[in-house]
Formats: sequence, C-alpha cells, structure tokens
Amino acid sequence: MIYDIRHVTTYRYEAAASSAVCALRLLPREEAGQRVLDSGLDIAPAPAETRERRDAFGNRVTHVRIDAPHRELRVSALSRVAVERASPPAAALTPGWEIVRGAAQGARTLEPASPALFLYPSRQVALDALTTAWCAQSFAPGRPMLEACVELMGRIRREFAYCAQTTDVTTTVAEAFAARKGVCQDFAHVMIAGLRGLGLPAAYVSGYIRTIPPPGQPRLEGADASHAWVSVWCGPDFGWRDLDPTNDLHVADDHVVVARGRDYADVAPIGGVFVGSGAHQLSVSVDVQPEIA
Repeated sequence: MIYDIRHVTTYRYEAAASSAVCALRLLPREEAGQRVLDSGLDIAPAPAETRERRDAFGNRVTHVRIDAPHRELRVSALSRVAVERASPPAAALTPGWEIVRGAAQGARTLEPASPALFLYPSRQVALDALTTAWCAQSFAPGRPMLEACVELMGRIRREFAYCAQTTDVTTTVAEAFAARKGVCQDFAHVMIAGLRGLGLPAAYVSGYIRTIPPPGQPRLEGADASHAWVSVWCGPDFGWRDLDPTNDLHVADDHVVVARGRDYADVAPIGGVFVGSGAHQLSVSVDVQPEIA
C-alpha cells in the first residue's frame, strides 16, 4: 500500500504569542517494511530556524523556533509512505517468555532497537502490581513469548472499553487499568506496564491506521486520527513484533509508523513552549488516503 498522509495541528491563542520553540515528531520513520517516499512540514508563521535530528530511538525530530508574534500556529505534516510488511511468524515458534526475559536482561548495547532501553519504568509507564498480576495470567511457565503477548492483546481488546472522553495524556497506567476504559494510548500503556512488570521489553509506537468506512459510505477526510500500539521483543532470532491491542491485530499494511519510544512522552507529536498569556485552543485533523502500490 501507498499512503498519502496529511496531519494538521492548529493552536489558537487568546492573546498573541510573541515566540515559540517546538520539537516536532510528525515525519514517519524509514524502517523494515516501510519506505518514506516524500515528507515535509508546512508551518505558519514561518520559523526563523528549523533543524532536524534523530533522537535516541531513531525517530525524526524537527526543532523549530518562531520569533514572529502570532495568534495562530498551524503545523501541517505531509507524507507519502509505502508499506509492505512481512507476515508475522508463527507465535508458537517463538522462544519461551522466560528465555526472552533472560536474553533481554543480558543485553549489552544501547542502540535504538536494544531491548535494554525498554525494560524499565518510564515517565508515563510506572509499574503497577495489579496490572502486572492481571497480565501475568497469559504467561504460563514456558509459554512462547509471542503467543502469550497475542493472548494478552486479545484480553485487552475484550475487557477494556474504548471511550474517547474518559482519559487524557496525563492518565496513569493504574487509573486506566482500574477504569478498564480509555483510548489507544491507555491500552498501549497498560500492556507495556504489564510486560515490563514481568521483566519483558516492550515499546510504545505512534503512527496511523487506515480506517475503512462501512459499505456504501464515503471516507470522511480528516476523520482519521493518530494511533498507538505496542512493540514486543521476542528474542534475537525474532526481534521486535508490533501488536495493536486497541483492535486485537498484528500490525500489518494498514498501519504507518511515525515514532517509537518507551511511552507517549517519548513520541509526542508536538512539544515545546510559547511566550504569551491567556488560554489556547488545540485542533487536530488527520487524513490517511490509501492507494494500491
């Protein structure tokens, strides 16, 4: 599949902001199964300075500085991405989860894909005893790693309700687990916390998922949204495997990866500060247009 993606973020300020400094993680990654054919940012007002770098996880980060006074900041990310992922391995062939745990804890590198980076609590994924105990029900002794993770993913899909207005970016793992409801970010954080509580490496992935309208209904432009899922490490022979607990899916050609990190804080699309006073309003519009490659 080839996707044309348009992600527009607009901040409107009650009083004019005199300046702003932002870090943007809006441009998709180049990685196995995914090629970035074209990508760029359109920012208004125009930045006085723009520079791009790779962060510790290999994500594209664009730093911008805006010096002009403004009442509105509009960031448009336009990307064209080709996706063709290999089928997932047979889950039963992956090593037992205790073997994976031992291999991860013995990792000696800190390269972006090292499991060592994803074993421990992070800013938005604190370990929670109740969450770990609930997740552990899928991990019988000796059970293959991916098989156990797929079952856990399915349990989250069945037992948690998707409710868009009940949580926000500050919701903790314990709160989301207790409520048994939330959005994709919450479900990813719960699964990651449970896996790390068992000593297993798990990463947070941000990106997009293609939405398919009901038969006979047109797609609604801008109706798509940013999405989040989980990547689990299945040992050196099987590597990282992406699972979508919101939809109980192996990540395949309907997903586009933007960034990978330990939790949402590592991959937030826009972060930064502005100099001004008064409240502001935020609106986000995402459109993912597919075509057959």
